Amino acid sequence: MVIYGIYIVSKSGGLIFNYDHNIPKTENEITFQYPVNVKLTVENKRIIVSFGQRDGILVGHVLTAVNGTEIKNSQLDDGTEILDFLSKPENFPVRLTFTRPKMTTNEKIFLASMFYPLFAIASQLSPEPKSSGIEVLEADTFKLHCYQTLTGKGIHMWTF
Repeated sequence: MVIYGIYIVSKSGGLIFNYDHNIPKTENEITFQYPVNVKLTVENKRIIVSFGQRDGILVGHVLTAVNGTEIKNSQLDDGTEILDFLSKPENFPVRLTFTRPKMTTNEKIFLASMFYPLFAIASQLSPEPKSSGIEVLEADTFKLHCYQTLTGKGIHMWTF
């Protein structure tokens, strides 16, 4: 069992602490000719694939490097915007690297605050009196283990 992340949630559903052991792997590095046949957009200072799938590049994947050079805040090292760079035919062929996105702090807070109401509803809907709610939520790609402390804090652990 590999631990993907640990989240400690307060009684009211707020995120107190999180540990994210997700290290995104380089999933795809592909050479493109002009024009790029996937739609790229800027979202939260990241370049993401918003439409089109090709050779393992999926919608939601993030562009992390252009010709082997890492990008930061949707710009190249010289300050050129990535979308401007990719709109010029003279810059092609170009090698682009895509990975699964890493969760932002806001997404982690949202995830923690969304799970707490589900846990509370499951506790109330259970036919067993004094039910502890959701203990394990199992999907085909992960398991979510939920532990409750005596003080009401929740410890959520994502595993593979």
